[in-house]
Amino acid sequence: MNTFFTADTHFGHRNIINYCKRPFTSVEEMDETLIQNWNNVVQPLDVVYHLGDFCFGNPWKYLDRLNGYIKFIAGSHDKELAKYLYNSFEGDGMVRKFIYGSLLEIKLDEQLIVLCHYSMRKWNKSHYGSWHLYGHSHGNLPPLGLSFDVGVDTNDYYPYSLEDVANKMKTLSREFVIKEN
Repeated sequence: MNTFFTADTHFGHRNIINYCKRPFTSVEEMDETLIQNWNNVVQPLDVVYHLGDFCFGNPWKYLDRLNGYIKFIAGSHDKELAKYLYNSFEGDGMVRKFIYGSLLEIKLDEQLIVLCHYSMRKWNKSHYGSWHLYGHSHGNLPPLGLSFDVGVDTNDYYPYSLEDVANKMKTLSREFVIKEN
């Protein structure tokens, strides 16, 4: 079993193609590419933390086609998904836990990881090596400390594996330097 992180899939959201300059000619092409990329790396028993902005419209249109146990943190465009607030739900025989809230802290291999749809300047134990993963910014914010955007726009429209995240963290500074203008 492997662990993955992603955000900002925006399934079914036609305007996101222009807004983020995604290389797709239609929302159907975008959705199919995102599903194919997801399933190329995520196996049925893997865990995926989705950090918000999953889809517009009926989530089952996509959930039934995606591999893995998906744990959701709500984003700013998750109105349909929010109907499953705090509940486990089944579609294709797999149980997914919907975590509706702004923040989740998990520990994987003794590493504290703070998950949120939005980026933060400081997070729990940020000065002690904890990681912060976020979405929402579609790759438009630089990393700060041990944090970065795991949205699909930053990873060629694929989820990040835990190994990908660990390797990225090795390239980031533990320093919190905020430059003033």
